[in-house]
Order: sequence, then structure tokens, then C-alpha cells
Amino acid sequence: RLVKTMLDEESRTIPAIRAQARPIARAIGWIVSALKRGGRLFYIGAGTSGRIGVLDASESPPTFGCDPEMVQGIMAGGWRALYQSLESAEDDPEYGRQAVRDRGIGKKDILVGIAASGSTPFVLGALEEAHRLGARTVFLTFNPASSFILHPSSFIKIAIATGPEALTGSTRLKAGTATKLVLNMFSTIAMIRLGKVRSNLMVALDASC
Repeated sequence: RLVKTMLDEESRTIPAIRAQARPIARAIGWIVSALKRGGRLFYIGAGTSGRIGVLDASESPPTFGCDPEMVQGIMAGGWRALYQSLESAEDDPEYGRQAVRDRGIGKKDILVGIAASGSTPFVLGALEEAHRLGARTVFLTFNPASSFILHPSSFIKIAIATGPEALTGSTRLKAGTATKLVLNMFSTIAMIRLGKVRSNLMVALDASC
């Protein structure tokens, strides 16, 4: 019964994502544009959101043969937070701003901020700083009530209504699933448009013996 309950809840993610297909497609266009002009794609988040961003970034070079600098993940709390929870790291907006400055994010780049709650200070600070420095920004949240917004000329908000979690407040469930699906689309479709895929074949993957 619990398996069915969880599967029923997870099945809600696809329709919720589909409802945001237009801003997702627009964000992909921005990512392609940034990468074509020599810019970089950054994901930034805390907790589950950050870990999934780092995962997508780390899988891009072996899958698509791209330079590791092209797609990067930034995690609140740094590498240690990938395997050990450091919840306090997400509460400092200045820490997010500094993370953006440390990576030298600028006009050629695009930053995707991931915050399931829509209010993570670390992520919002990073988005504000990247925006100030001239980078395009994308805000991925699973709280449609989030009021965070920047100037629309260089900002896209993707608010996916995945709804309450089966385990209240645990954003590693539906929100985590939806994050993985959206980032899969961001990186995969972008690399298709950059010519790193032919038909359904990974023609630029990093082959090793």
C-alpha cells in the first residue's frame, strides 16, 4: 500500500512539469545561447536541490564530451555537504553572492537557482548577484506562491506545482524527482542543439576502457 501511495504521488510530477513547458523551453534556449558564445551553465542549490545540480553537472562531461568547466554545480556547504547535511549553509544570502563571485560568473554565463521552497536565502542571494553581474538567471522552484522575481529581460521563473509531499516537508521526494527531470531536459536538449547528439546517439561521449 505504501509503495502504491508513493508511486501515485510521484506520478503527479509529469503533468506539473508539462504545465511549465513554455518557460522550460525558453530557459533551454537561453542555455544554448550562453554555451554557444563561450559561456557556462551553473546550477546552484542547497540540500537535495544542490546535490541534483552537482549530479547533472558532473555527468555532462562523460555523457557529452564537454569541458568540465562548461556545466558546473554549486552546493551550499561545498563538497562536504554532498554527503553530510549542513542545513545552516542555506540560510546566508551573502554566502550565495560570494559563491557567484568566486566562480567569476558574468555576462556570458547563465545561472540556474534551484529552491524547492522558493525562499532559500543562499540561492536567492546567488541569483541576485548573478543578475547584478549581467548573467542570465533561471529560478526553478516547486512553490508557485514564491514571490521572488528579478527583471524579466534576463530572468525566467519556473514554478512547478508538485504539491504537498507524501512525507511532509521532505523535498527530496516529488520536488527532487521533478528537479532531476527538468535538469535532464536542460542539459540533454542543450547538448543536442550543440551537435553533441546524432539521432539518439551520444556521439561525443567520453569513451574509456
